[in-house]
Amino acid sequence: MEMSERIATYIQSLESPETGIIGEIEREALEAHVPIIRKETQSFLKVVLMMKRPLRVLEVGTAVGFSAILMSGHLPEGGHITTIENYEKRIPIARENFKRAGKEKEITLIEGDALEVMRGLAGPYDFIFMDAAKGQYIHYLPEAVRLLAPSGALLSDNVMQDGDILESRFAVERRNRTIHKRMREYLYELKHREDLETSILPLGDGVALSIRK
Repeated sequence: MEMSERIATYIQSLESPETGIIGEIEREALEAHVPIIRKETQSFLKVVLMMKRPLRVLEVGTAVGFSAILMSGHLPEGGHITTIENYEKRIPIARENFKRAGKEKEITLIEGDALEVMRGLAGPYDFIFMDAAKGQYIHYLPEAVRLLAPSGALLSDNVMQDGDILESRFAVERRNRTIHKRMREYLYELKHREDLETSILPLGDGVALSIRK
């Protein structure tokens, strides 16, 4: 475990800070204790986007818009992001950040419960980024797969839950046991669905990259 932490620290030390407006938004989010994707996950996300070159992207969980803005800078010309957020206090901040970054035409924010919104979408999407309520991933999965284009990619963030996923259910704080159980179910489902090929990586707080067969 100590070696893993040393490796993670070394990898993080290689990362460069974001600059310009997106750098400002990142710093503001961190100062306000808004959870945003970790540095090494940001790099992985950029690489996946540059490899897949998706035109249609769906993000489940906008927060203050940082990751949507980050992704928008690594899409091919004509690419568009649809992002979903249900937390009322963060929606106006995200909209303002999209405006600050000049991304209003490239990013569409839909307000509402993610599962309900997803059920109303037609798709298909070439890339889906799952970064919402962790205990709901298992419920979002059927809709995410339905919306995913053939050979499309689903990237799920924070699947290791700061290491809790490795622990016995009884070693996890009682208030986190439901999320722990559901995340384990989610990872099992990702690895055993016949229509997905999934790799789970100990990157950041853990990511799962799934490709629809």
